[in-house]
Formats: sequence, C-alpha cells, structure tokens
Amino acid sequence: MSDATKVRRAECSCGRLSVTVTGEPVRISICHCLECQKRTGSLFGAQARWPRAQAVIEGPSHEWSRTGDEGTTARFHFCPTCSAIVYYLMDAMPDFIAVPTGAFADPDFPMPTVSVYDNRRHRWLELPEGIERN
Repeated sequence: MSDATKVRRAECSCGRLSVTVTGEPVRISICHCLECQKRTGSLFGAQARWPRAQAVIEGPSHEWSRTGDEGTTARFHFCPTCSAIVYYLMDAMPDFIAVPTGAFADPDFPMPTVSVYDNRRHRWLELPEGIERN
C-alpha cells in the first residue's frame, strides 16, 4: 500500500465516534502547553494533522471550544458516551483536522517531528533526538 492510500482509523473508547484518514499526516507533533496537559491528563498532547478532505467522521460528537494562548480557537470533538476526544478542528486552519495519536491505538504510529511549548515540558521528559522544538 502506498503512502497516499494508507488508511488509519481513530476511535473513542466505546467505538461510537471515529475518524478515518487517508494518506500520511502533514504534521505529527506533541504539545506541552498547560492546557494540553490538563486536557489529556498526561505530560503532553500528541496529535497528527491531515487535510480535512482526507478524513471521514462517523458517529455522534459533542464539541468543546478553547481559545489558546495565541488567540486561536480549537473545537474538540468527543464522544457523548465515553467522553474520549477523537478529533479537533482549528479555526485558524479550517482545511485541516487534527487527531490525537493515541486514538489510533497503534504502537507503530510514526513519531512526532515537532515539540511545541517546550518551555512547559516536564524537565525529566526526554524527547527524541532531532525533534524540532518550539
């Protein structure tokens, strides 16, 4: 299967909400901002971004919006049953969709190439060599 036809499916914990993406992501990143830490309950948020035209969403979702430190708004879509976030849309990038990489439940998912809000990273957390830090 070529990279252009690679198909991945992300879904919530109960399986009612999913997004299927085709092709390789245009960006894979981790975010150490304090809001991503609170949103995920972890040390960072991990997400991959695709052109919106390469994504098919299935199932019901509820939406929660948050305006970030830089003034842009993201609209997080989560399952109304299990509350897992499966995707989000960014008002500043309306032609793209972001998917938390953990929603793919794929240990072979490619590693991130960008780390943002590195100044808020937990100091003991080691990052892959060569990752771009912002």
